[in-house]
Amino acid sequence: MSDRRASLDEETDVRPEIRRLVNREFERGAAIPLVSFPADSSDIPDSPRLMLVTANPDWEWSPKSDLRAKIAEWTRQRGAGNRSYPGAIVWCVRRPGRELREKVELVLAWRRVQREVTAGTLGSEFDSADLADIRTKTTDAEDAAKEEVWAEYRYVILTDSAEANGLKVIDLGAGHSSSNETLCGRVVQALRQESLLSESVGAGYLDRNWPPALVDSGAWPLSSLRQAFVNGVLTRLLDPEKVLRAKTIEFVERGEFGLASGRNTDGRFDRVWFEEPVAPDEVTFDADVFLLKKATAMQLKAPPAPVPSAGVEPGGQRPGTAGELPQEPESPATKAPVVDGPTPVPTRTLRLVGSITAEVWNRFGTRIIPKLRSGSDLRLGVDLSVTVDSATAKQLEGELRQIVDDVGLSDSLRVE
Repeated sequence: MSDRRASLDEETDVRPEIRRLVNREFERGAAIPLVSFPADSSDIPDSPRLMLVTANPDWEWSPKSDLRAKIAEWTRQRGAGNRSYPGAIVWCVRRPGRELREKVELVLAWRRVQREVTAGTLGSEFDSADLADIRTKTTDAEDAAKEEVWAEYRYVILTDSAEANGLKVIDLGAGHSSSNETLCGRVVQALRQESLLSESVGAGYLDRNWPPALVDSGAWPLSSLRQAFVNGVLTRLLDPEKVLRAKTIEFVERGEFGLASGRNTDGRFDRVWFEEPVAPDEVTFDADVFLLKKATAMQLKAPPAPVPSAGVEPGGQRPGTAGELPQEPESPATKAPVVDGPTPVPTRTLRLVGSITAEVWNRFGTRIIPKLRSGSDLRLGVDLSVTVDSATAKQLEGELRQIVDDVGLSDSLRVE
């Protein structure tokens, strides 16, 4: 075994096995997306959903090392640009030491010995008891290496504006593998214990943490609301969009909050929901969709107050002195001409012409169509084109025709 261990190559044998072992332990039962051993900041997605980044095994956490600055930079930036969701990144970094490397070397050495004894390349001077002993030592070495992963990957690092340097470090302590727990679950549980992660959110929590700058308007953009849950201002959520969409629908139906879209210059909205069902696709995390305070929603949904007719006092009397004689009617010569019917209002037709990418199609529709409905004689058309190879064109054409027929537009849309 010592001979086989001495013959191991650092780059081709030891490091790849350490990576495989660490990756396998973190992937087992993972409850959130994982990013393993990023080579640079662009390898880490910029997503609002919470993700766990497993640091390279060559990285060793030390409060005074250059690694702190690197983690801070990669958390704030992706490539040359700033991240939109730095608070969604949670790092897990190993402590300093060579124990994991040494235990992996033992695993690789015992595996080689077992293969060679089983294949007979070391001669036939081994009985079944010897082979069983070698198998036991191999299994014990593998278990020890796995336990070392749990022991060494103990530092959880994430952004926290309350910390002096902008990073919060949680020491998980020495861990031990268990069938009832996973490494990823251990990290998630630590975040919950530190009140940095929650499964859901309540109406009272949002009301208490309503931004002071938005109290007067009573309208919180959903894009800003989501951002608050991933930048450390509010407690983190595993999947902010999924949770906030479901809770917003629930809050609106129960009358705890309202929802609005399409804000106009006068402060009113194209559409307001309150104490009524909301379709999930209406809850989009755009700057033009708002969560409303209850009082604001009630005010916007209230019918307009009736306007009294000009020149008529309450009770139906015209203004004037009691008992005043009625005035003589105007003579035809002095009477102002009367125009039959309402005065025509000048109109103008607006058109939107151009091209958009497929990525913004859904967002474009949910924001533009409600705005266009404020006018009359609304007409919509589409001109979509795509280039495909001849082998798949016929199949795609058939599928498109079927879709058009399924949505009931076969009379107004054609596939050319």
